[in-house]
Amino acid sequence: MIKSLTVIILSLAPISELRGAIPTGIALGFSPIQIFLISVFFNAIAFFPIYFGLKYFYKYVKNNNFITRIVERARKRGHKPMEKYGVWGLILFVAIPLPFTGVWTATIISWLFNVEWWKSFAVIATGVIIAGIIVTLSSIGAIQFLQVI
Repeated sequence: MIKSLTVIILSLAPISELRGAIPTGIALGFSPIQIFLISVFFNAIAFFPIYFGLKYFYKYVKNNNFITRIVERARKRGHKPMEKYGVWGLILFVAIPLPFTGVWTATIISWLFNVEWWKSFAVIATGVIIAGIIVTLSSIGAIQFLQVI
């Protein structure tokens, strides 16, 4: 139970996400398929509290000039890349398993640019699946490499 909870927390956490959960789960003795499914599921559902939490929070603080300036500046700076790459850019952004390129950041981006929640979730979940495959295969390869040494 503790092992499963560790993997779930890592999957939900903003920095580790899949990059921390999958290698940890494999090291804890889970099968790669089992840890892939657990990590991808919990990482993807992190979208909902982030997206709807931002909508709810912003509804109550949008009259605050400081917060409104920050949000509007972020929207202005990211407008060109979002126009150029759109949802394909979000899939690629999430799919590349690097720090700060996961569900948390992509959800904030999709909220900033008013992408419908269902489209955002579909795109981000697709990126999570791709990232999960990459991290799982990399973790398996690393383990096999270490066993050879």
